[in-house]
Amino acid sequence: MVPPGGRTHIAGGGDGTHSGPMRFVRRSRGERRPRASRISGGPGTGTGTPGLPRAVTVTLGCLPGAAAAAALVLCAYGVEDAAGRPAGATGPAPPAFTAPRPPIQPRSVWLASAQREQPPPRYDDEVVAVFIHHTDSPNGYDCADAPGIIRSLYEGQTVGRDWDDLGYNFVVDRCGTIYEGRAGGVDRPVTGAHTQGFNHRTTGIAALGTFTAGVEVPREMLQSIAAVAAWKLGISGTDPRGEVRLVSSNGGSRYAAGTTATLPALAGHSDGYMTDCPGAALHARLPEIRALAARLQGRPAAVQAVQGAAGRAGDGRTAPPSPAGGTAAEPRWGR
Repeated sequence: MVPPGGRTHIAGGGDGTHSGPMRFVRRSRGERRPRASRISGGPGTGTGTPGLPRAVTVTLGCLPGAAAAAALVLCAYGVEDAAGRPAGATGPAPPAFTAPRPPIQPRSVWLASAQREQPPPRYDDEVVAVFIHHTDSPNGYDCADAPGIIRSLYEGQTVGRDWDDLGYNFVVDRCGTIYEGRAGGVDRPVTGAHTQGFNHRTTGIAALGTFTAGVEVPREMLQSIAAVAAWKLGISGTDPRGEVRLVSSNGGSRYAAGTTATLPALAGHSDGYMTDCPGAALHARLPEIRALAARLQGRPAAVQAVQGAAGRAGDGRTAPPSPAGGTAAEPRWGR
């Protein structure tokens, strides 16, 4: 099985200050002379500025020289603002690379009457990393039996371990069928209970089976894991081949609580916790999964810039102490 762990400050802009009062020099009426318009094709010419409506040139003629020049530039190129986005656009620009949501079987497919009373789900702001697991359950099952196996996992965690729900956000069977795991909505950044210390801002995807050294990992399973990872990471604009910075929330992980660790955006469970999960065979396929997920996001072959500092953080790494207790957010999972 698998252990887990699970504000934006907006800098205020400075107040604007005035450099001093603006002074105007007045002339007597006799000194005023009419000046020719600086706007070619202005009122009375009948021609107008090329590419601009007559009404616009009339308005520009009323502006001071510098303001009129700036307005002409905005009229010529004025469909974009300073950020290079369409004028009037609101909110952040969408991520450059995304992937479609793959087909996902809802919880009702495997949960049936096993539903237990549980607290409301918890959420993070976004998902910036994915942890890959295996369920440490038998291989060779008929895929039609996968819902029953997932239900057994759920009962083992909620009844046998007194967890509030299944720890994984998603489960993928050997035929590539994707199942919704933990409750809260697959489209939302649900806080899971799958990687102790690193449940926040991450998604846990579990491969149904045991994938120790020498075990074949079905191609359909690899493709579906990549599809889920590409979709979830694409929402936050994260490159599956990059690295991210995550703060450990629990000293039972590989990193002391409060340590900022630099980890793969698509990581194995063992990258964040002292465990053999997801098994040597599946862990060896992670580079392939990362590359496939990046292609599904439409990314070029070259690896994109990492999310955060390059290199693997080493400060604060600790061997986890023997777990004593745990909560629904950081349950014990002794692998």
